Amino acid sequence: MVSVVFFRPDQPGNTGAALRLSACFGVDVHIIHPCGFPFSSKSLKRSGMDYLDHVRMCEHDDFETFRRDKAPGRLILLTVNGTEYHHQFRFQANDFLTVGRESAGVPPEVAEACDAKIRIPLQPNFRSLNAVHALAIGLSEALRQTDGFHEENA
Repeated sequence: MVSVVFFRPDQPGNTGAALRLSACFGVDVHIIHPCGFPFSSKSLKRSGMDYLDHVRMCEHDDFETFRRDKAPGRLILLTVNGTEYHHQFRFQANDFLTVGRESAGVPPEVAEACDAKIRIPLQPNFRSLNAVHALAIGLSEALRQTDGFHEENA
């Protein structure tokens, strides 16, 4: 099943929301450290609510550790610099849908390590969506394409 990767998140509210999203959709989430805040249940509780107990989460010390330890699958980066729209991209069930830091995205070496860079179409003159909003849109499309929604919710 598609997994979520959050690269060095800056904001506990967004990170908690990403964890909640992952729990609701039943997908694994990978957090790549360091984070821009003390990563703890306390800092994530407000936005993650009681969903944090249901998250399948794996933490990684850095990007290199994540790449070494992750299961096989493509790294798909959601970025404003994407070359293909999310709804035109062909997802696979073992893809890792990746978002970067809210303040800076991902560094060039991480972007280069990704197998694909996709974007969400926006109105002209708008720069970007909130990272978790983008993640929700991309994840929904990836799960739709890969039949990843749970049967009772399909």
